Amino acid sequence: MTCIVCQTPLSAGLSGWHHTCPSCAYESAALAVAINHAAEHAEIDEDTRETSLKALRQQNFRTIVALTRQYAAPGARTLLDVGSAHGWFLEAAAGAFEVQGIEPDEAVAAKASARGLPVRIGYFPQALKAEERFDVIVFNDVIEHIPDIRAALRDCHNRLAPGGTLVLNLPSSRGLFYRLSKLFARVGLRGPFERLWQKGMPSPHVHYFNPDNLTRLVGSEGFDLLHSTEIDAVTANGLWQRLTMFGQVHPLKAAVQWLGIRCVLLPLTKLFTSDIIVCLYRKR
Repeated sequence: MTCIVCQTPLSAGLSGWHHTCPSCAYESAALAVAINHAAEHAEIDEDTRETSLKALRQQNFRTIVALTRQYAAPGARTLLDVGSAHGWFLEAAAGAFEVQGIEPDEAVAAKASARGLPVRIGYFPQALKAEERFDVIVFNDVIEHIPDIRAALRDCHNRLAPGGTLVLNLPSSRGLFYRLSKLFARVGLRGPFERLWQKGMPSPHVHYFNPDNLTRLVGSEGFDLLHSTEIDAVTANGLWQRLTMFGQVHPLKAAVQWLGIRCVLLPLTKLFTSDIIVCLYRKR
């Protein structure tokens, strides 16, 4: 196995499914995707998951829409949200762009469509018509789930109008929570590490990037960096739901985790690198 960024042979990581690049610090996971598989969905309380994420995602999406409007080419009008999930980004962007969503999870897409949002069920770019092009393509917590990420970036280049904007919102391997999870995994506490990779969920992470190796990869597929920033990864609002939405979590264990994150880690997040980055690129 070689690094998708710099082609250096990958080294064994913290688990049999985890590998790291000793040269550029890219990380990968050999975890299976099981979107639309009933067994994996049965492990998740989707209502709790939606409640846990909604406030934070809506706050962050307003920030991303403002950044996109600022850095997109003059006159940019059409926007594609790949992996549009519950449709919150479509709602946030609708006042600034003509929006279209694509979502492969049939149940989630159906709920968004039932609210009148323009969502197609399927994968990118197969769900698009041959002639469709967009001024902006956005991936919110999606690109890190796509196994063949280079093919996805090439498809973005093909589907963007000249000078179009690619927006990537994704986890950062330099984030405080992720670095702590790796420290815990090294001493045998693998739960937080596996949780951040979303191991056992229908669509686990298969990549972890930092801003440097991400931009190196995206740049090699015909894009120039416009802007990079950080946004909040965790807030107190919805924290309990995030800790209890997956599997059978013991209430006492969840309470201890909640207290540790709420009282210790959340204040520290203001002093360290965030676990979420947003990078905007222009098509060359």
